[in-house]
Amino acid sequence: MAEIVAPRPASTTLLLHDRAQGGEIEVFMMVRHHQIEFNSGALVFPGGSIDQGDKGIVARPELYAGGAGLDESALSFRVAAIRETFEESGILLARPMDSQRLIDAARAKEIEAACRGPLCEGKVTFLDVLAANQLQLALDELIPYAHWITPEGMPKRFDTWFFLAAAPPDQLGAHDGKESTDSIWVSPREALEGGENGRFKLPFPTTRNLIKLGRQGSVRAALDEARGQPIVTVMPVMTRLNGGRQLRIPREAGYDGELFEVGALG
Repeated sequence: MAEIVAPRPASTTLLLHDRAQGGEIEVFMMVRHHQIEFNSGALVFPGGSIDQGDKGIVARPELYAGGAGLDESALSFRVAAIRETFEESGILLARPMDSQRLIDAARAKEIEAACRGPLCEGKVTFLDVLAANQLQLALDELIPYAHWITPEGMPKRFDTWFFLAAAPPDQLGAHDGKESTDSIWVSPREALEGGENGRFKLPFPTTRNLIKLGRQGSVRAALDEARGQPIVTVMPVMTRLNGGRQLRIPREAGYDGELFEVGALG
């Protein structure tokens, strides 16, 4: 029997804003570079693996707000969510040390211009960015939304927490041009239609969460709904079926079904 690969802890953020016209939510999504090993060419939410630097920030509680009652693991997922969001979109969920308000768009743009490139290149750490700019991460802006673990038997596995967050006003976001080659604000409906007509490549968990998110007509409604829901861990059980794959997920997780036929997990 092949050895089961341990899943790598990771975080993903669904950044939301209300469409100016039309009464729909929009979510920030990116197209992964075709040379990226995992989910190459796919339309995804910002996210990535937890790293040691995230744990270093957890050890410095003055650098974040909203972590009361959370253990080191839960805090690490949230710190990673905000760091990866900044690296992959330029959007920063943080406050000045002496303020209760999120940094404004102009200040966020200055920090992005000075720090995003060096951070992505490994020349500075996220802790360096926070300390140099006297910032405190706004962990309280993240609402847990879903918890997915890649099925056993896959060569690369992730233990991923999905978070919802309202995008800070006027922080528009943009892909980095390296790990991702394009980015859009898109409604769940439009993203799903793109997956069906071939415009987008959507991984299975992304599709399920877009369908779930599309039930809500506003950012406020989506956040309020998420706050009141328990999180049921989803680790699809995968079997081969007619040359494709059949995936079973827990019905109580609140998605659009329990059994799905897919050509590939993605």
